[in-house]
Amino acid sequence: MNTAGHTDDSGLDLVPFRGVRYVPERVGSLAAVTSPPYDVVVRPDGLLHLESADPHNIVRLILPQATTPAARNQQASDTLHTWLAEGILAPDTEPSLYVYEQRDSDILQRGVIGALRLSQAEDGVVLPHEGVMPHVVEDRAALMRATSANLEPLLLTYRSDSQGHSDIDDEYASGQPEPGGAMAVIERTARREPLLSTTTEDGFHHRLWSVTDPAEIAEIQSDLSHHQALIADGHHRWATNLRLRAEHPSPSAWDYGLVLLVDTARYPLRVRAIHRYLHRLPVSDALQAVGDSFRIRTVEGSLDHALEALAEAAAKSNAFVLAGDGAFHLVDHPSPDLLARTIPDDRPEAWRTLDATVLHSTLLDHVWQIPDTPEHIAYIHDTAATVEKAERDGGTAVLMHPVREEVVRELARQGVTMPRKSTSFGPKPATGLVLRDLSF
Repeated sequence: MNTAGHTDDSGLDLVPFRGVRYVPERVGSLAAVTSPPYDVVVRPDGLLHLESADPHNIVRLILPQATTPAARNQQASDTLHTWLAEGILAPDTEPSLYVYEQRDSDILQRGVIGALRLSQAEDGVVLPHEGVMPHVVEDRAALMRATSANLEPLLLTYRSDSQGHSDIDDEYASGQPEPGGAMAVIERTARREPLLSTTTEDGFHHRLWSVTDPAEIAEIQSDLSHHQALIADGHHRWATNLRLRAEHPSPSAWDYGLVLLVDTARYPLRVRAIHRYLHRLPVSDALQAVGDSFRIRTVEGSLDHALEALAEAAAKSNAFVLAGDGAFHLVDHPSPDLLARTIPDDRPEAWRTLDATVLHSTLLDHVWQIPDTPEHIAYIHDTAATVEKAERDGGTAVLMHPVREEVVRELARQGVTMPRKSTSFGPKPATGLVLRDLSF
């Protein structure tokens, strides 16, 4: 681990590392060996699709398949070391920070990948906004112990004084103010020849550059040392990193974790909802239980029309769309008396009025009396897939409206944890473009 040039300020401490990357000549294509983050892969269909895309797809490391957890983790470790020995993967020759770009037809996102000092969790520099499930943390920790590697970066956001990008087709258009600090290095680097460039099947074009110049690294570090970051994606991996850091004597490579930092003042992320699928609750039973405690209206037309109605309703009150019986049911305007009885009053108003808070505290806990366990609730990012599953399996899809990033950040600054899976920030970094092996 190269910590040269890191600052002792009270903000983020990002250091270069020797990234491990696929050797292009040894794989079918870079796109074929990448994967979405482990918790976004739809199993088993998505897993099989990725495994068949290329024998060296990264999913064999992040979601190894075997009969027992111990065997899965040993398989991932063996696979990683085999790929390194055979030259499928190789470490870069010198420690770097990495500029990473994602682009599709309507969004451009750039950030910097590096190893972040983990002690900043206690300092309030890195702000989580969701709770975690202990069994998932243990699963990820066992995998990381076995591989001694950070296999995929967390997505963290911070906000500078930069102006936002409004035109992805002409990112250097006249009138766009030249950024300073870390963003200045990122923008300069993005004009150079990249280390890699690939387009994944979701339509996103990815480019990666290394930053090895000590002056440029220092410029990035100096800027970031004045900022705190919000965990946008990767709460379980963050909790896993903290657990493993505590297990190892310091100083060591375990004091740092792999992150992608994006300045959302310049490159705003998409914020999408994560929907719920209730396995054992038919829509008719859900609506009957709600009764007159919420207003219920049937929305005619397509899913897009239902989502438009949801967005309009969510601007005025808590609102959800229930689906699964061939129709869309808009549920909004909850009874104030019901909310007063079911929402804890020891949190800020911004938390008490969240749709996710009302869903979990009022509907799931009180009205439907459904425990938040995998046997009863699935969390699904894709809206259409949630509805299709409900209609196919006979349960209830609960469609959510996304929360604004400013609300998430403000609650996180207050130390208030949102209900888990309240938000989905994106685009998420592709897994497999750069890894961090803790032995290098």
